[in-house]
Amino acid sequence: MGKVLGRRAVQSLVTIFIVVTIAFLLGRLSGSPAALLLGDTATTEQIDALDSQLGFDLPLWQQYVDYLAGVLTGDFGDSYRQPGVSSMELVLERLPASLQLGAVGLVLGVILAGSAAVLIQLTASRTLRTTLLGLGSARQAIPDFFFGLLLVLVFSVALGWLPSLGNRDPLAIVMPAVTIATAQFVVYLRLLDNSLGEQFQLDYARTALARGERRSHVVLAELLPNAALPVLTIAGISLGAFLGGLVIVENVFAWPGMGQLMLSAVYSRDFPVVQSGLIVVALLFILCNALVDVVGALLDPRVRRAA
Repeated sequence: MGKVLGRRAVQSLVTIFIVVTIAFLLGRLSGSPAALLLGDTATTEQIDALDSQLGFDLPLWQQYVDYLAGVLTGDFGDSYRQPGVSSMELVLERLPASLQLGAVGLVLGVILAGSAAVLIQLTASRTLRTTLLGLGSARQAIPDFFFGLLLVLVFSVALGWLPSLGNRDPLAIVMPAVTIATAQFVVYLRLLDNSLGEQFQLDYARTALARGERRSHVVLAELLPNAALPVLTIAGISLGAFLGGLVIVENVFAWPGMGQLMLSAVYSRDFPVVQSGLIVVALLFILCNALVDVVGALLDPRVRRAA
């Protein structure tokens, strides 16, 4: 296990270095940052003055070295649109709201998929399996932004049951969380259903049923822990798509999270905020994948022995 953790740490450092480099280049390859900030009406003198003020008149390699030195010392640069305010501070202020929405959506999706898969196995109903998989596939075919707008039209505009914007009301999290949860529902359902079906064919499951144990006990206590490992693996792999969907959902529901901040920073050419946001997203990706590895090792002894 120690070797796995050491290898994971090296991979994490390399990933962060690559993300930092890409974040730096994105702010420079899109043209003159000063010209983009000032707009089309700016004069050459104004652009040159802002370039000098922000350090864009230095050679690219020197800008890169200065940026890396700043990152290593915790200086990620100030926001261009809010002078004197650290870009990382702005991102970290929005991070709790994003984590709250993402966690609720992810847990809700796994619970829905797990409940559906267990119900299918307990009833052994092909009709139920076909119906749930069909509904899940239909939802997955609908883009998140359109599904979110449909929820707003029905539950906020037409029925008036739920707030549609912001996070001031505790019920405001319901629609964005449902949007996130249902987007991945069919993926987890298929994985759990197939995995549970495979586990039922193994000797230990047939033996447990032959001993007279209840089917519900066999499914929940013996099969489900073994069947959950593929879901954890796929959850870690698909985390990038999940974070991308979170950005869309935050903007649909005006959820004051990190995704909304980053999209606003892209539109306003606030490159330090975009760079800090990318670094935080990379760290979240790394931490979540490490957590998946640890939980997988706890659930499956074979993973620990292989490590």
